[in-house]
Amino acid sequence: MGTRLLDMPVLLLYSIGRKTGNMQVRALSYVFDQGNYVLAASNGGADYHPDWWINLTAQPRVKIQVGTKEFNVKAHEAKGEERSRLWDRFVQMEKSYELYKERTKRRIPVIILNTEEDHSNK
Repeated sequence: MGTRLLDMPVLLLYSIGRKTGNMQVRALSYVFDQGNYVLAASNGGADYHPDWWINLTAQPRVKIQVGTKEFNVKAHEAKGEERSRLWDRFVQMEKSYELYKERTKRRIPVIILNTEEDHSNK
C-alpha cells in the first residue's frame, strides 16, 4: 500500500456510514501537524460536504491507516487561527485547494484527527 497519490501523502479513513451502518473506506490526502493527521473536506470545491465528513460528525471515533500502521483517532473540526494555519498547509502542499475554496460558497472544514493515545494523555 503506497502512502502517496499525485505527490500528496494519503491515508485510509475507515468510518461507519451514518445511514447504512456499513464500513466505508476513503483514501484522503492529509497534512501531518504537531503529531496529528489533518484532513480538508474540500470535496473538489463542490457546494456540499463530502459524505465522509458528515459521517465523522455523527461518529468522530474512527480508524485510519497510514502505510502499514493503523491508528484509532478522534476527529474534531479546527477553528479560528488553527484552521487558517492548517488550511494554508494544504494550499502549500497543493495549489488546487485554493481553487476548491474559490469554487464553493461553503467554508471548507479542516479536520484534526487526534490519536487515541494522544487524546487520553491530555
